[in-house]
Amino acid sequence: MKIFRLSLALGFAVILFATGAKAQTPADSAAIKQTALDYIEGWYEGNADRMEKALHPELAKRIVRTNPQNGKSGLGQMSAMSLVQGTRAGGGKDTAKDKQQKDVTILDVFENAASVKVIASDWVDYLHMAKFNGHWVIVNVLWELKPPKK
Repeated sequence: MKIFRLSLALGFAVILFATGAKAQTPADSAAIKQTALDYIEGWYEGNADRMEKALHPELAKRIVRTNPQNGKSGLGQMSAMSLVQGTRAGGGKDTAKDKQQKDVTILDVFENAASVKVIASDWVDYLHMAKFNGHWVIVNVLWELKPPKK
């Protein structure tokens, strides 16, 4: 009987906990996608305001690069400031419109956290976003270059 009561109590606790989590709303989905588009379209347009709007000031954008001579990996990093400055300097404006790939996929959302994949012309970004002061912003990016086209 004790096992039954314990199982029943645990079942109710799980149900209460699971239903207490906020569900992803259509407004959040739209805002998350718009943040990703401000980031990638801002880059292609050379629009530093759009880029800056999409980023948390303490963002880290990282890539793992492996030295082909010795096989050792290193971590390359860019800050929000370097992304905004690079965008202001022209960013991806030289990328032809028909080559400006900007596929956005929301991978997961929980509460105030989201993971988003952006496929761009020459690379793939995995964005971690947070709802910060009511606005979705990118706090981390892990990216990888696409293989060179042959």
